[in-house]
Amino acid sequence: MKYISSRGGEGRVTAKEAIVRGLAPDGGLYVPETMPKLNHSLEELITLAYTDLAHAVLKPFLNFSDEELRECVEKAYAPERFASSLVAPVVTPFEGEKLHFLELFHGPTLAFKDMALSILPHLMKASASEEELLILTATSGDTGKAALEAFKDVEGISIIVFYPENGVSATQKRQMITQEGSNVKVYGVKGNFDDAQSGVKRIFSDSELNKKLAAKGIMFSSANSINIGRLLPQVVYYFYAYGQLVKDSSIKLGDKLNFVVPTGNFGNILAGYYAKELGLPINKLICASNDNKILYDFFKTGTYDKNREFFCTISPSMDILISSNLERLLYHVTDTASVKSMMDALNDSGKYETDVKLPDFYGAYTTEVETKKAIAEAWQKGYLMDTHTAVAYHAGRKYTEETRDNTPQVVISTASPYKFAEDVLAALNVDWQGDTAKALSEKSGLAIPEPIVQLTDKPVLHTEVCAVEKMSDIVSQF
Repeated sequence: MKYISSRGGEGRVTAKEAIVRGLAPDGGLYVPETMPKLNHSLEELITLAYTDLAHAVLKPFLNFSDEELRECVEKAYAPERFASSLVAPVVTPFEGEKLHFLELFHGPTLAFKDMALSILPHLMKASASEEELLILTATSGDTGKAALEAFKDVEGISIIVFYPENGVSATQKRQMITQEGSNVKVYGVKGNFDDAQSGVKRIFSDSELNKKLAAKGIMFSSANSINIGRLLPQVVYYFYAYGQLVKDSSIKLGDKLNFVVPTGNFGNILAGYYAKELGLPINKLICASNDNKILYDFFKTGTYDKNREFFCTISPSMDILISSNLERLLYHVTDTASVKSMMDALNDSGKYETDVKLPDFYGAYTTEVETKKAIAEAWQKGYLMDTHTAVAYHAGRKYTEETRDNTPQVVISTASPYKFAEDVLAALNVDWQGDTAKALSEKSGLAIPEPIVQLTDKPVLHTEVCAVEKMSDIVSQF
């Protein structure tokens, strides 16, 4: 297995090289040159525990020895790291409905980013040679804390996280600014996530800065899903969800599923596309957007246009207008020349157009009002969800109404409601004073997750805020 840039620059590299580099030198994203074949049948895969499944799915993509990969997955998904013994359980809360939720928030930071970022440091350590790595990461809320937690005090690796100063929830911000670790730094950025992400990409492409680092034996890398090592582990939980539903007789082996994915940067849903390409019986991947519905418009019109108003919503991890991983999908359905042309157009004019057909996907979106109603509706039926899961839940209902497709649905539940307690409480029309987590626990009867409890007494360690144009200077000084 070799990897190439989605934009066609330079030659083929190994998975280890792609993981360490993060971003290709021409600004493109590393993609597998061809989609591999799994070494196990679907019938075999669905019987495996999470660590064994991760090994089986990742092995064809990675030029790691069995021993290296086994060590990575065992450390990443050790039982003590996850509150659920299943790691990523599927729940079916509404009696009589073919609607399931894949809960990806039982890890150390209560968000789906733990599923991939738990293993990425181990993949990087196994991939790096003698260079030290400096991880640069832009976050819309969840990636930042998950990356900081994963990389803290890892020898030979340092990490800087940039987050939009006013574009994350109070809990997400507190998780990041209280982060401990001798090798971590956190900066608020005066702008939105797209500003932070574009700033990181510019730094990656800064040849002079790269030369300065190389002279000191340091390489840039990324913990965002632009890194192929962050994306590939997400493929695993699609197979895992399918297996759980077969085991509890919700579906039969070979039956198809629809997955509804709350989407901003497009990595989570692209992992579902990879799972389908590997043979998982997926009927439709429903791309759920909030009011920043650039992906919905793209799937409806073929035009990707970021020249529009940016909305700060109650689902901030989806407040994104530059969905980086869409570039990988475009590579898989076109070619490198077409991708380069589209990305150049996006850089020059803020938009591009394509007439390529994408039958595996369906775009739907949920407004702020609909998001709040969805949280209240689900709670009335006995299930508490966060603001991002609510976007997907409602978008899935829209899809069914619009298409009359009754294929069983799996909603990707990406975060604990406790990460967005204030907005969940507001959606439930609860008046509270003081501690939002305590108020939500009293309302729901659900215990406050331990990572939230621990936040209360943690001191603030990171207070710096910077302008976008100063990000490069910060990295140089670091």
